[in-house]
Amino acid sequence: MRQSTHQLTVPTRGKGFYEITREVQRWLGELDINTGLLTAFIQHTLASLTIQENADPDVVRDLETFFSRLAPEDNRLYTHTAEGPDDMPAHIRAALTQSQLSIPVHRGSLALGTWQGIYVFEHRRHAHQRHVVLHMLGE
Repeated sequence: MRQSTHQLTVPTRGKGFYEITREVQRWLGELDINTGLLTAFIQHTLASLTIQENADPDVVRDLETFFSRLAPEDNRLYTHTAEGPDDMPAHIRAALTQSQLSIPVHRGSLALGTWQGIYVFEHRRHAHQRHVVLHMLGE
């Protein structure tokens, strides 16, 4: 059994979904591991990870619209407002989504479905550098 780690830096331009599937698969291809389990972990409390459809961009647009309605930017609703009107809604979004994903690796590739992609889901309005740690365990 072998293991390896890597850190991706993902620049964001504000709220939205940023696909990282190619970058993850590129790193995985360098490892010469055929079978195992990949764990991806985002080191932030105001962004998250998700697996979503990557064929129709309307899917992630609709998800962004839904989350904006679910956790609106309205300081009258929250006590934690010191970091701006998008801060507490970003915490709520992160609490409802995932900070970690586990993805099987089969024949050296991510075992994702045909229309699935891995995304960083940015919850803040402004640009950030998000860090995703990848850990591969396999043979």
